[in-house]
Amino acid sequence: MFQPVIKWSGSKRTQAKKLVKMFPKFEAYYEPFLGGGSVLYTLNDQSKKAMCGDICKPLIDLWILIQKNPRKLINSYRENWNRLQKEGYKVYYEIRDRFNSNQTPEDLFFLCRTCVNGLIRFNKEGKFNNSLHHTRKGINPDRAEKIILQWSKLIKDIAFVNADYRSLTKNATSKDFIYLDPPYFNTKGRYFGTINYEEFISFLEDLNKKGIKFVLSYDGMRGNSSYLTDLPKHLYKRHLLLESGNSSFRKVMDKTCEKVKESVYINF
Repeated sequence: MFQPVIKWSGSKRTQAKKLVKMFPKFEAYYEPFLGGGSVLYTLNDQSKKAMCGDICKPLIDLWILIQKNPRKLINSYRENWNRLQKEGYKVYYEIRDRFNSNQTPEDLFFLCRTCVNGLIRFNKEGKFNNSLHHTRKGINPDRAEKIILQWSKLIKDIAFVNADYRSLTKNATSKDFIYLDPPYFNTKGRYFGTINYEEFISFLEDLNKKGIKFVLSYDGMRGNSSYLTDLPKHLYKRHLLLESGNSSFRKVMDKTCEKVKESVYINF
């Protein structure tokens, strides 16, 4: 399995291959909830004409930095990581405070690679609030360099945009395809931002009216608990439950192991 360059909540790394096999042929690819980019990575050559985005500006700034100036990111991470090893935990919280003031992509990358279990968390004010993982050093800069450079080559032709899902997909046509992985309604507090349910349903209806194909990843099952969201049946033609391993969040918070199945809705 490939190595992620960014650790982000709701990663689709374990399901990416299965998801991509469901995708139709398309002229242009749109992904308005990009996160860690696992599906984009798996698309590979199919994604050359692609527009990907997120409402989290430092996340998109980070993707652009990986794409256009990977050496700057590599050097920054190496410097911060070396300081953390020499000076201790206070460096992490210094950089976290700095990120919450300036929101630079370099600091975001450092935090997501050294925080507890790589779980990206923001509070209601949009501030990064996860702690340092004291028993792990974070990814070694030499290993991080190889991963960053690999991704930089892969995404060289991608258009990255800081925008909401409606703005990013406004020019999509019936020849194009949209993969949607929005913040789930039953996992509030772990994602950057939320979306309005009624507005999102209206957006899906508009896609259907325009004949635009989409695949939507959404709330599913965790262990014996169902978190299925009541999605109107006229919006999709197929609904699948896709296995996605164990809940890393539940493992960290409650020391329990729960199998996760995520919903996949397909409108074609």
